[in-house]
Amino acid sequence: MPAPEASSEFLPASDRWTAADLDRLPENGLRYEVMNGQLIVNAAPKPRHQELLLWLSAALLSAMPPDFWVLPGVGVLIGDDEPIPDLVAGQKTVDKDARGVPAEHVLLAVEIVSASTTMMDRMVKPALYAEAGIANYWRIEVNSFKGRLPSEQLPVLFAYVLGDDGEYGLTHRIPAGELVTLRSPFEFTIDPATLLR
Repeated sequence: MPAPEASSEFLPASDRWTAADLDRLPENGLRYEVMNGQLIVNAAPKPRHQELLLWLSAALLSAMPPDFWVLPGVGVLIGDDEPIPDLVAGQKTVDKDARGVPAEHVLLAVEIVSASTTMMDRMVKPALYAEAGIANYWRIEVNSFKGRLPSEQLPVLFAYVLGDDGEYGLTHRIPAGELVTLRSPFEFTIDPATLLR
């Protein structure tokens, strides 16, 4: 028996996936992203991931200056790519009815590392965000990770700032139980322990 043919409505319009192709995909609880012409599909995040995201969103919303915005789980338009950070913040006005936010409007991209997204959150997405000129990248490790210090309690927040060389440089490594004030993209004091309750 021949293999069933894929429906053309679920195939890219060309030989590479683009952000525009995402408009034709079903809304079925899966998370679709496009990076480097490839379609990336992830299952919905686990409750602990979402709890951390909720508390981080609330903390950022209460600290941000009036001319900033914070949004969880929206696509960032980078050329034909559309990665979906767990949270983004920016300052320029965005079209709230558009499919995604242009990268030039994003000042902060945040990824909460899950077991299924480790490589993407630690390597692929930061490289894409840096190339797009997003000034700040935060990575939050919820699970034990290689290189974790014996004294570090989870979660650990790693804050990076984009340098003149176009690469992210680590500015802060903040384990749960430490209260630290970050200055970019705006002043924000955080103890990562407050993100999981």
